[in-house]
Amino acid sequence: MRTGVRTFLVVLSLLATAGCSGSRDQLLADLQSPRPEVRALAVKKLAEDARPDDLALFTRAAKDMAAIVRGEAASALGKSQDARVVDLLGELLEDSDVDVQGQAAMALAQVKNDKAKAYLTLQYGRRGRQTRQVIVQALKQANVPGAMAEVVAAESKAIWERNLLALNEGSLPERVGAAEELGKSGRPDAFNRLVPLVRDSQVILAAAAVRGLGDLGDKRAVPAILPLLDESFPELRESAITALTRLQEPQAIPRLQAVAVEKSSVSPLAIDALLAMPRQPQTDAALCSLALDAETSEAVPVARAMRERGGCPVDPLIERLSRPTTAAGGLQVVIGLGPVAKDLLPKVLPYITQGDATLRALAVDAAAAIGDASAAPVLQKAFEQELAAAQALRQDWVTQKLPERYGPGFDPSQPGSGSDSSKREKHASLMARVKALNAAKAREHGRPVVQQRAPAELFDDVDSVKLEPLAGLLRALGSVKAPGALELLKSFAGDSSVTVRTAALVGLTRLGPEGVALAKNGLFEAERELVKALAQALAEQGEAGRSALVELLPQIHGEKLVVLDALVRAGVPASAVGELQKVVSEGGPEVVLAATLLGRLKAKEAVPTLVKALEEPSGVGRRDLLTALGEIGDSTAAEVVARDLYHDLPEIRAAAAGALTKMGTGAQADALDALKSDYYRRVREAAVTALAKTTTAAEGAH
Repeated sequence: MRTGVRTFLVVLSLLATAGCSGSRDQLLADLQSPRPEVRALAVKKLAEDARPDDLALFTRAAKDMAAIVRGEAASALGKSQDARVVDLLGELLEDSDVDVQGQAAMALAQVKNDKAKAYLTLQYGRRGRQTRQVIVQALKQANVPGAMAEVVAAESKAIWERNLLALNEGSLPERVGAAEELGKSGRPDAFNRLVPLVRDSQVILAAAAVRGLGDLGDKRAVPAILPLLDESFPELRESAITALTRLQEPQAIPRLQAVAVEKSSVSPLAIDALLAMPRQPQTDAALCSLALDAETSEAVPVARAMRERGGCPVDPLIERLSRPTTAAGGLQVVIGLGPVAKDLLPKVLPYITQGDATLRALAVDAAAAIGDASAAPVLQKAFEQELAAAQALRQDWVTQKLPERYGPGFDPSQPGSGSDSSKREKHASLMARVKALNAAKAREHGRPVVQQRAPAELFDDVDSVKLEPLAGLLRALGSVKAPGALELLKSFAGDSSVTVRTAALVGLTRLGPEGVALAKNGLFEAERELVKALAQALAEQGEAGRSALVELLPQIHGEKLVVLDALVRAGVPASAVGELQKVVSEGGPEVVLAATLLGRLKAKEAVPTLVKALEEPSGVGRRDLLTALGEIGDSTAAEVVARDLYHDLPEIRAAAAGALTKMGTGAQADALDALKSDYYRRVREAAVTALAKTTTAAEGAH
């Protein structure tokens, strides 16, 4: 029952004790009161008399418009222990109000017959977390042995039978859903039912069966799935890649590698699948080969992943870099490997002066990724040439600086003549007040007031693509810490072009704390892509950059997710705990990332904040909150976490069991033992692991 309703009923009881007449005639009259709290109190007082002829009154009250009255009626019907009220209580167990559902469940427990037990067992699989927990309590109160295990097993059986029926007799959409759900069960029987569907003439059904086999976790399905990588239907190929990723079967690596380099719509999925494969020489070799042959946008992340695994063999890279026709593949690998490929810098620098624009851009990025100061002279010379070319482009049609404000009579926001002048004047006045309020609010929060820039088309018609070479060189000069780079990049940090401005800010972040201090206020820019690139660049610059992100986090509102995402990717300093707690307390989608970071920091001081967020029924990020509490491992949160073992969503039940595994408390052994018969494989596995851990912890305590 919600705290507010429970408190309200207590107050009503006190009021009744303090002065209500309590006579039967008065109580009967109160049943007709327009005030629901009065009607509820009347039902409560009449139930204390336990008169059989009041059953009709309680039956009528069970249909009341007010939830508070229906709840009291349910309790009153339960106290009667009359078998005739079971069906009505069964209806109340499906009430729209969860508090009424809970009272109906406890009332059914008082009846104590098989029909009442059947209602409770049936509704367990249809209700939400709060009611499911009350149903288990009700069955325990009715002395049902293994109450939770019984309802969990019944729910599992009902889901299995429903999916089998849908698979055999349902419409096509129903069969598709059933195929996936059968796979999630992890039952051996599901394998025999899904494998024949892999070659079904209905592509969407075959794809669903393949995804189901992936969830099933049975590697016997690999031979049936591999040939689908050669199919012409993208959906079927996508499902095959997804399933192989989940099955983690090394024999799929060569086939996935072939799909990854074919540059089709499913190639990115194949690349992700290879990155997710277990670390072994075969996987590393495939990824290094892939980085040489894939598109640059896909090859660089692969090579960056290999940087963390120790790099790639040098000989193939030298061979690629020795010829202009194959140099692109080698350069994109160097970009990903970064400082690991420092010895290849002499092979990279000549391409900065090449005539081929593509190779030149890749070479500049490669030199920037290596970050060696010896590349500065070559990069500076290339920058001077590119700057001269860019200036010619930007000044080829107007030589003088164009105005950034409207002339008199041309500003559409200002009042003019005609019938609309009054409306324009009001609109202009309103917008001026809004701007003033926003500026005052920004100053109050310590945020810099960013002046709105004039539209780019008023003063610059150069395509941003033509400015990319200049932008790349600006980033590179910052990366190699070229002499005078700080002042140079600072001069471009306010450039009219977003492309150039972004590059200058990113370059500044690579010049140490002084550059970070100059660049960080760019996070208040209006351009989302600029903010995203800058946040990621700051996060990659170690303690100084990450501390700057944490410092500005309270002042950033619209793009807080961008900042948090950058910290999730790169890491977060321990000093961020307080600000991250504030983000969790404020709610919203940012809770997911903030909770993840708090879990990584193992911040025990954040446990009360995370618990409070978890207790909010409509809060977001429940699974991430549970995971974070598990990472922290504070057993004081075990009771709150354990409530989600009753959750109606399997991913939440699995997350709760996983969190309890790391807390090591044995207090929830009964609920975990019951989940060993859950329908979903991942829930069962999480429960078994948690039970083993908690049992070991309990034995260690003794």
